[in-house]
Amino acid sequence: QVQLVESGGGLVQAGGSLRLSCAASGRTFSSDAMGWFRQAPGKEREFVARIIWRDGSTYYADPMKGRFTISRDNAKKTVYLQMNSLKPEDTAVYYCAVDKDYCSGYECTLARRYDYWGQGTQVTVSS
Repeated sequence: QVQLVESGGGLVQAGGSLRLSCAASGRTFSSDAMGWFRQAPGKEREFVARIIWRDGSTYYADPMKGRFTISRDNAKKTVYLQMNSLKPEDTAVYYCAVDKDYCSGYECTLARRYDYWGQGTQVTVSS
């Protein structure tokens, strides 16, 4: 079993920055991948970014490239999402999740692939 705890959400003005953290514990492996997703009221859960623990390879949803950065600290079993130039449309609950299966391309962005989820952290961006 894997337990995930997100933190770092809050209220920020448009153009500002936040850094989200997700600490993992339990049965984790270097082959695991960690994803960030977000969900706004009335919308489907949306893929944001993914990182492979083994080598730090990263993948982003196209709209996030250049603004969001995913990274990891293997010693702390923690993944981060640095969010810059935030916009009101970034307002959502942000979740981290673990994917223990191999994937490539589009399938890596599907929420149904992910095996464990954190409780989420609210990000609110005011105009």
